[in-house]
Amino acid sequence: MQQIIFFFIRNKNFLLFALLFFISFILTVQSHSFHTSKFVSSANFFSGGIYSIRNNVTDYFRLGDENKNLIEENMRLRKQLEGFKNGEISVKIDSSLLPSRYMFSSARVINNSYSRSKNFITLNKGASDSLKADMGAITSKGIVGIINKTSKNYATVQSILNTNSQINAKLKKSNHFGSLVWNTKDPNVVQLIDVPRLAPVMVGDTIVTGGRSTIFPKGILIGIIKEFELGKDDNYYDLDILLFNDMTSIDHVYLIKNTEAEEIKELEKSVNDAE
Repeated sequence: MQQIIFFFIRNKNFLLFALLFFISFILTVQSHSFHTSKFVSSANFFSGGIYSIRNNVTDYFRLGDENKNLIEENMRLRKQLEGFKNGEISVKIDSSLLPSRYMFSSARVINNSYSRSKNFITLNKGASDSLKADMGAITSKGIVGIINKTSKNYATVQSILNTNSQINAKLKKSNHFGSLVWNTKDPNVVQLIDVPRLAPVMVGDTIVTGGRSTIFPKGILIGIIKEFELGKDDNYYDLDILLFNDMTSIDHVYLIKNTEAEEIKELEKSVNDAE
């Protein structure tokens, strides 16, 4: 104990200087918006770099799982291709969909939270890679979330495991829609609410994106109905949806950009302003 006291006595001038420097630094950052933005930007760059280094190590040990997912996806594509070749799958081409208004790119996940009420995913690409807010993030198995912020080299995705998330979704076998939300109880189960009681709901039915937004195309997989509730006086179902994605193990994502999103938003804004 005496040695600790002697240490502080011997270095009191340096320790006092360090304390005053730290206090002045904090006050400077908080009182000037320019310094605050630079500090936040530097912190994001540093944390992104740390995530990248850590993820490079963990990715090496996940190569087996990644290869397995790629093999499964290739098998699905090959089956569809063979179906087209053999005439087992009929193709009806809608010329209005060619070329597609959606563009796709890819990114690697360097950080993923799933145990909080507001979870986020950090990607190793950012504004310099043409990533922007409101781009959708998916995997080959289903949706992951929506980009909410970008820096020069990194981006964060607001996960579907976030109480602020609300995504348009529907039953695959019908056009009955609802809103996809999360009650924070299970990272593998989300909720589809506001589905009308007239909808033909059954356990095991597939849920997909509804396409009634500028973010996700129609028909992207989400999950299957695990269970549902409907009270006697209720007009809407509350459905528990078991996700196709394992949200606790996301390595790579595909990013979706709607090239006509701005035009749609401007049009809708002009209509709302007119009202």
